[in-house]
Amino acid sequence: MPTTLLQSNLPGLELIHRGKVRDVYALPGNRLLIVATDRLSAFDVVLPDPIPGKGEMLAQISNFWFGKTAHIVPNHLLHTPLEEVLPKGTDVALYSKRAVVTKHLKPVPVEAIARGYLIGSGWKDYQATGSLCGIKLPAGLRQAEQLPEPIFTPSTKAAVGDHDENVSFDAVVAAVGKDLAEQVRDATLAIYKWAAAYAAERGIIIADTKFEFGTDEHGKLYVMDEMLTPDSSRFWPADEYKVGISPPSYDKQFVRDYLETLGWNKKAPGPKVPAEVIAGTSAKYAEALHRLAGITLD
Repeated sequence: MPTTLLQSNLPGLELIHRGKVRDVYALPGNRLLIVATDRLSAFDVVLPDPIPGKGEMLAQISNFWFGKTAHIVPNHLLHTPLEEVLPKGTDVALYSKRAVVTKHLKPVPVEAIARGYLIGSGWKDYQATGSLCGIKLPAGLRQAEQLPEPIFTPSTKAAVGDHDENVSFDAVVAAVGKDLAEQVRDATLAIYKWAAAYAAERGIIIADTKFEFGTDEHGKLYVMDEMLTPDSSRFWPADEYKVGISPPSYDKQFVRDYLETLGWNKKAPGPKVPAEVIAGTSAKYAEALHRLAGITLD
């Protein structure tokens, strides 16, 4: 059975960051231990109820994609056995499918987003301005319509409880320099195009996705954190896709849609989530993991 972990507790290891979903610990040798918990964030607010097994599914699908795309962009995984780094007495089974040992990289301070379809905040921006992150788009596009070409639409990296904001490519250049900004943009689009084609063969549309990147001591770029998960992407079943509506999805849009019915102001604290929504969300994640990676969590 999948495990449930709302918050990790690893005495003896230095906790350096507790994010919306991941807990990050320092390890010797310029390494990190990253634990994917079962916390769920929506609208940049961490909700009070865990989704059992979610962290395991996120870690497994990320590891799958990291392996599949290593020929395009290197990633942060080190493949060190967890038994070598977990404190003595730790329940290894609780962490075995949700934790990884990685390189300790310097994060690039930008959310690297690729969009192939017009949905979410991109659709709202387009309706207001006809543009997205400074990119002028054709007139007359409809909600969920496929874009002529995938585009790079970066956003700021917000602190927990704050909202990311879409920014222009020029803003990324100003923040990190032209060379690194171009590397991040090119890597984002290359991974997205490859993954979108792979998913399409399995009946899934990847409407958009978000990557995080980091650099090592030599300035080499790596993709890190998570990759092409239901938390960081919109996955749509191709056989239910229609232009003009927000399609059903395999991701946390299931929870977002429920939250939109509450009149919640999208500020912390987040509302309780009913058991049936938790179960439905878990089922969505599990189906995405199985269809994309052929993995079932027993």
